[in-house]
Amino acid sequence: MRPGILEAGCDEAGRGCLCGPVSCAAVILPPDFECPELNDSKKLTEKKRARLRPYIEENALAWAVVMVEAEEIDRINILAASITGMQRALDKLTVRPQHILVDGNRFRPYGEIPYTTVVKGDATYMSIAAASILAKTHRDELMERLAIQYPGYGWEVNKGYPTKAHRAAIATLGPTPLHRRSFRLT
Repeated sequence: MRPGILEAGCDEAGRGCLCGPVSCAAVILPPDFECPELNDSKKLTEKKRARLRPYIEENALAWAVVMVEAEEIDRINILAASITGMQRALDKLTVRPQHILVDGNRFRPYGEIPYTTVVKGDATYMSIAAASILAKTHRDELMERLAIQYPGYGWEVNKGYPTKAHRAAIATLGPTPLHRRSFRLT
């Protein structure tokens, strides 16, 4: 964090999934925020992410999570959907950031607010790590609910990622309305 600058960290989850939305989050942490356990969501257990989520949501100055649905992903592509989703999450923040930190190497200008893209930023900046955890936990929770509506695909376990079992289920049951048609499904 840069002293005296309100920075929003942005990240997404579900970019490589075969179905469901891409989940995008923006988080502004207070300058004195401390949480040694905070790290890239992919490096944390599901249990640890679940424990950190309410801590982040209660202690952040502002946070927002936005879902970009499969239909829009198919229409504009997954990279554009991820950037669009992060910008929509920034729109929903109740506090306006002075700088934006984005996990990855691509972003589009967001008004007049300067931004920095950081490859592996979720392992470097706490605000990006916090956004990573919120994006992942909100999406995983949604996929578990959708698994009840669309049984047989294993979403409660694979969360929509391209596992062998998920691809086999698509081959057997066919794609659902939530599958991304622009992705290779089988």
